[in-house]
Amino acid sequence: MYCSSLQLFKVLRVSAIICFLELLPSYTYAETKEPPPQTNNPILAIVDGEYLTLEDLKNSQIHDVMVQLYQIQSQALKEVVLVRLAKNHPELKLEKEVPLPSEGDVVRFYENTPGMKEMGTLEKMRKEITEYLEKIFRNTYIEDRYRLAIKKGWAKVYLQPPLEFKLKAQLSTAKLWFDEGDGLTRKVFLLEYSDFQCPFCRRVQGTLNKLREQYSKEVQFGYRHFPLDFHKEARYMAESVECAREQGKFWELQKLLYADGDSVSRAKLHQYAKKAGVKNVRRFQTCLKERKYKDRVLTDLKEGMKLGIRGTPTFILGTYDADARVVQGELMSGAVSEERFKEVIEKYLSTSRAEASLAQ
Repeated sequence: MYCSSLQLFKVLRVSAIICFLELLPSYTYAETKEPPPQTNNPILAIVDGEYLTLEDLKNSQIHDVMVQLYQIQSQALKEVVLVRLAKNHPELKLEKEVPLPSEGDVVRFYENTPGMKEMGTLEKMRKEITEYLEKIFRNTYIEDRYRLAIKKGWAKVYLQPPLEFKLKAQLSTAKLWFDEGDGLTRKVFLLEYSDFQCPFCRRVQGTLNKLREQYSKEVQFGYRHFPLDFHKEARYMAESVECAREQGKFWELQKLLYADGDSVSRAKLHQYAKKAGVKNVRRFQTCLKERKYKDRVLTDLKEGMKLGIRGTPTFILGTYDADARVVQGELMSGAVSEERFKEVIEKYLSTSRAEASLAQ
């Protein structure tokens, strides 16, 4: 989950589809006539004799739409497959066999889902949670029946997900966590775009601190601003940590602002700066009053939007070219779990280690 103008349940519904559709196994297919070859990177045009493919046009926004379309198509395909097979294979019938969520399921979802209590009481949210869980249970049941059909070789599936898409992001003036002059070569980078008034940005800071400790010698971390329009103090808070950066206290003030748990008014930012260890508070106040770093924050926001970022927190995690100051990798949104971060970090570290081994 992440901060944006979208409602929480819209995100949850898409996330649920993603969860189930990522579980597709390797298939054993029934003998049948092969259809014509298919590709998920079609030729869209020929320009001066050169092919222009879908991958040439793709950006993060197009990729996200393609992924969502694939997820919708995949879910619909599963249901159609089961309906067509049910006549000859009664064990695949769906009617009246899908389990329903219990009261305990509803309560556990309300208690354990981040951000849920902020949306209202259990009684207020009960209907929406129940409807959401009903869809989850139904999709799980369909997935189980579908896996059985594929395992038995009763269907052959040709639908393929979009090709992997990697963003290329310039670091620009991003604040780095580790000193680049410490003698270590870090080949993986986790770049964060965040908003100080976003509760999900605040929640993920603890996870990031654990990752920085665990991967201190192999992964670099960086921070850029993405203050959302409906968070009225977010831009001033972002500008304040840039003013603290002048005096070497960026991360100290950043930590305090997230730890506060609420927005900090402009009138109190100097107090937080002093607590963060900023020595020359008057200089800090002048910097903030003159909005010295307004353009820097705005540049972060604009460059983030060009990458396809629409909400916070958003992360770009991938390979790192320190000389070019470029990160090339995948976009991850929301309060990503520690386990998920580690999974992707280890993927890129494995590639980096393999390349280093070959170079020796």
